[in-house]
Amino acid sequence: MIVAVRHFLRFSDFSCAEIEYLFERAAWIKQRFKRYEPYRPLADRTLAMVFEKHSTRTRVSFEAGMMQLGGHAINLATRDTQLGRGEPIEDVARVITRMVDIVMIRTFEQSIIERFAAHSRVPVINGLTDEFHPCQILGDLFTYLEHRGSIRGRTVAWVGDSNNVCNTWLQAAMLLDFKLHVASPPGYEIEDERAQRAGSHLERFVDPHEAVRGADLVTTDVWTSMGFEAETEERKHDFVDFRVDADMMALAQPDALFMHCLPAHRGEEVTADVIDGPRSVVWDEAENRLHTQKALLEYLLIGRVEAQ
Repeated sequence: MIVAVRHFLRFSDFSCAEIEYLFERAAWIKQRFKRYEPYRPLADRTLAMVFEKHSTRTRVSFEAGMMQLGGHAINLATRDTQLGRGEPIEDVARVITRMVDIVMIRTFEQSIIERFAAHSRVPVINGLTDEFHPCQILGDLFTYLEHRGSIRGRTVAWVGDSNNVCNTWLQAAMLLDFKLHVASPPGYEIEDERAQRAGSHLERFVDPHEAVRGADLVTTDVWTSMGFEAETEERKHDFVDFRVDADMMALAQPDALFMHCLPAHRGEEVTADVIDGPRSVVWDEAENRLHTQKALLEYLLIGRVEAQ
């Protein structure tokens, strides 16, 4: 019997039970890591990392994670491959996936990674596209779980552009049953069709202070995402009232956390006293990309592992 290959191209590709299993595995894997106890279930497995967009956290976390699990990681930048000379993504998929065990892609349009996965013999992971960033939210949710417990029934406030990270938060809210408040300037709001699918899990705001009021978690991102650099000055003007500062955070729950997927521009989307303050968990959040992605790699390559 041929078993269909599983991919992680968007957060909603997995069930709630699968996400919760990944959190359990991530916690166990992280504990082993902190105790310097080797765990190498992916010996002789190879991860190909295809980068069409620049990366710091994604590359380091996947490369280090694969090696810590006993496998190998190959970095493939567009400029160094035939992708840079226009080879069809379908052909690249057909070739690469005969040589490696799993692929992570960081690219532009979601359709690129969807086309790759459609012609892949091995699991494909979305390391970031213009539409979704599922690995980031996997790490964010695990971080919240570590600090505050289950996010079910809680309220997350997103302040800023309704970008790929925001879209993924929305998928997570529907899957894991929490409320997402989204505050964006006019012209940068979450699309009506996407909002309608979310139903009661989403509430949209014009005033970011009202979005943050009573929230259990406040999160944001840079005002100008990769690919929109030509709009930088315009966005600085449009987002000036959407800076997360101490006054805004004071409206959230007393034990509310602050997150940012990084890199951050202090003084733009967030003030230094917030991101470097006691309610910020951005460094735990960044580290947890490593541990949750190791759980993801393990699950996609060898399936469920009995509790150890």
